[in-house]
Amino acid sequence: MPNIKIFAGNSHPELAQRIAQRLGTEPSKVVLKKFANQETCVEIGESVRGEDVYILQSGCGEVNDHLMEMLIMIHACKIASAERVTAVIPCYPYARQDKKDKSRAPISAKLVANMLSVAGADHIITMDLHASQIQGFFDIPVDNLYAEPAVLKWIKENIENWRECVIVSPDAGGAKRVVSIADRLNVNFALIHKERAVANEVQRMTLVGDVDNRIAIIVDDLADTCGTVVKAAEN
Repeated sequence: MPNIKIFAGNSHPELAQRIAQRLGTEPSKVVLKKFANQETCVEIGESVRGEDVYILQSGCGEVNDHLMEMLIMIHACKIASAERVTAVIPCYPYARQDKKDKSRAPISAKLVANMLSVAGADHIITMDLHASQIQGFFDIPVDNLYAEPAVLKWIKENIENWRECVIVSPDAGGAKRVVSIADRLNVNFALIHKERAVANEVQRMTLVGDVDNRIAIIVDDLADTCGTVVKAAEN
């Protein structure tokens, strides 16, 4: 495929390989390593002059290292005269910190948006942002793709009695998400109200809805410790 280069970071090389195969090409050459002082070193292994470059890096695992890798790769391609650089970020880093919910709290998702723009990204492709307003943090085009069609397909193909299931949101904030899926499947939905004592620790959960003798499909947006999902399943 002419004029396209796909570079993969260390977050998910297998995904980059599969994307390249679907496009009938191979991931481009890049060397990612660290110096003894833990600084990230990036070496682009082929010419990108005048090319349409896609850099695939997800905000999972070692988030800070992967974020720096992506920023440096974007910058390296931009100053090497790439025509356009698109950052493909399936899981947007710091997406949960998208608003000022308490005094002196940072809006880290906005900071990441600024960093991507300053590094030289011309276009962002991401999936299921924690909050849609993150798209407004950018002055460059942002494509926020949705996994819902794939989720619906998986449910229909893998759950035998899916017509009798209940779609469950583990928190009130996910109500819109589960209602959309339930409507598409024409099934019922339920909500769980949770109270937190501290971050990442759920103190109490209350189920709203009827799941008795039904298959409950819990749909959440981000999983950190997975404690919420486990407690929702037990509830």
